Amino acid sequence: MRASGGHLGLRSGIGLVVSNMVGAGVFISAGFMAQDLTPGLILISWVLGALIAMSGARAYATVATWVPRSGGEYRYLSDLLHPALGCLAGWGSLLVGFSAPIAVDALAAGEFARTLGVPLSPAVFGAGMIVVLGFVHAMGRHASKHGHNLLFIGNGLLLAGFVITGLFFGSNNWPTWVPATASASTTFPKEAFARGLFFIAFAFSGWNAATYAASEFRDPKRDVPRALLIGCGLVAVLYLAVNWVFVANLTPNDFKVVFGYDESKVTLGHVILSRILGSTGGFIMSLLVLVAFVSAASAMTVVGPRVYASMAQDGYLPAFLRVEEGTVPVKAIVLQCIVALSILATHTLQQALANVGAILTLFAALVSVSIFRRALSRDAGLEKPNALTLAAASIHVGSSVFMLYFGFKDSTRLLIWVGAVLAAGLTFWAIVRPRKVDAPAAT
Repeated sequence: MRASGGHLGLRSGIGLVVSNMVGAGVFISAGFMAQDLTPGLILISWVLGALIAMSGARAYATVATWVPRSGGEYRYLSDLLHPALGCLAGWGSLLVGFSAPIAVDALAAGEFARTLGVPLSPAVFGAGMIVVLGFVHAMGRHASKHGHNLLFIGNGLLLAGFVITGLFFGSNNWPTWVPATASASTTFPKEAFARGLFFIAFAFSGWNAATYAASEFRDPKRDVPRALLIGCGLVAVLYLAVNWVFVANLTPNDFKVVFGYDESKVTLGHVILSRILGSTGGFIMSLLVLVAFVSAASAMTVVGPRVYASMAQDGYLPAFLRVEEGTVPVKAIVLQCIVALSILATHTLQQALANVGAILTLFAALVSVSIFRRALSRDAGLEKPNALTLAAASIHVGSSVFMLYFGFKDSTRLLIWVGAVLAAGLTFWAIVRPRKVDAPAAT
C-alpha cells in the first residue's frame, strides 16, 4: 500500500515537470532547423512538437490514475503489460536514463560556470554539483522539496525575463528571411522537417517526470495527472514564445552560431540578449542556462532514485535499496550519484545518450500501448480509457514509431545496439526472476 502523508503537492509536481523539460535544447534547436526550414515551418514544427508532448502527457495522466505509485515506466509496464518490460525500462533508467543526463547537465553547467568566471574545470564543478544535489535531496523531504522549488522559481523568473525582453525590446514583425538551402523548388523539405522534429522531441523530453515520484504526492491520482498536463502546457507556451523571438529577430547567418556551441557555449539566446543589453545580456543568458542545467539535474536526482527503490521492492535490485513507498530513498540517491560520477569521469556521454534515447522513446510508447490493451480488455472491473485518452495515445504511439523508424533508417548500428541491449536486459530478467519477491498490489 502507498504510504500516507505524501509531501508533494501540485506546485512541486509542476516544478519537477518543468525543470526536467527546460534545458539548453530550446536555445539551440532553431539554429539547426533554420538552415533548411522557413520561419513558418519552424514555428509549425514547434506546434507539432507541443501537440505530441501534450498527447504523451495526456496518455500518462490517465495511466497515473490507474497506477498511482512511484516508478514511471518501470511501474506502468510491469503492472499493465509485463514485468520483463518494466525491468528493462528500470535498468535503462539506472544506467543511462537518469544517470547519464545528470552527468551531461553537470558537465555543461560547469562549462557555463567557467564562462561566468568560476575558477574550476567543468568536470570538477560538475562533480561537486552532483554531490551537493545528492546531499540536499538525501537530507529529507523538507530540504529536497524547498531546495528544488527554489531552483525552479529562479529558472522560471530568468526564462520569463528572457521572453519579456525579447517580445518588448525586439522585433515582432513577421520574418521574411529564407533558409540558405532554399531554391526555386516548392517541394516540401520532408527530411529536414523530420530532423527538426527530433530536435524538438529532445527539447520536450521530461514531461513524464512527476510519475516517477507519484507515491510521494499527497493525492497522486489528482495531482500527478494535473502536474503532467499543466507543466507540459506551460513549457509548450514558453517554447513557442522563445522560438518566435528567435525567428523574428535573427537571420540565417545569425542562426549559424549554434554550430560552434560545443566550443563557444554561445546560444541563440546569447545573440538576442547581447544585442539588446550588451555584454550584460550575455552574462544573464549564461546564468539562465547554468540555472536551467542545475535545475534539470536536481529534478532527475529527485525522480530517478524512486525508480530504483521500486525495483528493489520488487526484487530486481538489492534489498538494501528498498524503502517504504512515499519515503526518501537515500541509498538509491547515493547509488545514482555514484553512477553519474562514474559516467562523468568516462567522458563518453553523447553517444550513450543518442543510443539510449531510442530505448526511452520505445518504453514511453509502450506505456501508451498499454492503454489500448486496457481498452480491449474484457474485465468489466477495470476502468477503461475515454475517447480523448485513446486519441492522445494514438498520437503518442504514432509519433514514436515515426521517430524510431527514421532513427533506425539513418543508423543500422543504432538498431543493432538497441537489439543487443534488449536481449541483455531480458537475459538479466530471466536470471533474477526466480529470486524476486512478490510485488505489492497496486493501489
